[in-house]
Amino acid sequence: MQKIATYLKQVSQERHIGIKLFNDDLSHTLLVFPNPNGSRSSFGNWIPVRAAKHRLLFQLEVNRVGKLYLTLLSPAFIKGLYFLLFIFCMVFFTLTLHFHIKITKPLQLLSTRLKNVKIGNSSVSLYSKRKDEIGELYQYFNQMEQRLYQAHQEQINMIAAMAHDLKTPLTSINGFVELLALQKNLSEKEKQEYYDLIAKKSRHMVELINSFSAFTRDELELETHPRERVEVKKLFERIAAEYETELSSLNFRLHWNHSFKGNQYLCINEHMIRRVFGNLFSNAVRYGEKPDLQVYLSGFIQGNSVYFQVEDNGQGVPDQDLASLFMKFFTVDKSRQTKKGGTGLGLSSCKSIVEHHGGQIEAFHSEYGGLAIRFSIPLAR
Repeated sequence: MQKIATYLKQVSQERHIGIKLFNDDLSHTLLVFPNPNGSRSSFGNWIPVRAAKHRLLFQLEVNRVGKLYLTLLSPAFIKGLYFLLFIFCMVFFTLTLHFHIKITKPLQLLSTRLKNVKIGNSSVSLYSKRKDEIGELYQYFNQMEQRLYQAHQEQINMIAAMAHDLKTPLTSINGFVELLALQKNLSEKEKQEYYDLIAKKSRHMVELINSFSAFTRDELELETHPRERVEVKKLFERIAAEYETELSSLNFRLHWNHSFKGNQYLCINEHMIRRVFGNLFSNAVRYGEKPDLQVYLSGFIQGNSVYFQVEDNGQGVPDQDLASLFMKFFTVDKSRQTKKGGTGLGLSSCKSIVEHHGGQIEAFHSEYGGLAIRFSIPLAR
């Protein structure tokens, strides 16, 4: 029995199994060698021990530890686990560094730039070679900053232009008032001439102020005025008929033609679009400077847009001034502005209205010798 005990103990320790030896009818426990790893994840087998003539001598209960548990405790597995943990840490560190350089740092730079935006100062644009969303964000930010700067400059220029345009008639009025105050021996006729000049300059100031107010009002109305579907052909023919009559009363002539059909529509604010035509025809008459002025109105469709074109055979505009015609307060000739009137806001207002409708406007030399203005508006879907 001692040899059996020694052998079973050795087997139990080497194979990490628990062994219990019972007599043949399981009524007594003869030997017990518990599992060195405890009873976790173990399962038991019964092995009969027989003599040479198959006579049952003992019953042997063997408790084995599961293979998974043994694998988890093996040195190779633990080394592999440490290696995988190291790889995971390296990947995590690399991803963290990548996100910091590619995402966090650019966003922090953009956030800092946003806090320091100065409307009146055109800073150096943010630069990025990236073609992804971060690159697009930088591009949109630069565009926004540039628009803010341009808007600020336009405000400054607008105030400067208003001050200049109002200063001229005010200076004249002040001069006439001083003459009336200092020269006591003026005749009634001379006094009346000065009064008439003061009244004329005052009316010019009122006209300027009304023009500034109308321009501001139009810009605000663009955001609130509703749009409706309008048939292109009917709109064009109504406008052509109205201005044909108006120009005829001034001894001028309007020629018009179009290629529109009855099933083509625009989604517009008709009141605003009519204001565009009104400004274009008014400029043609005011600055055409020809006794036999001829105005040409045409319309056509190209692609998904409707094009309207107003031309004249008047004096025209120099090449260097064509690109500036739609700037606020721009006039080709200041002396002509003083003589003919106007504030340089008409074509700028036209540009705002057309672009608000999703279109474009341009100026070029007309084949008839004068100025041509063409603008487009997308067809209604």
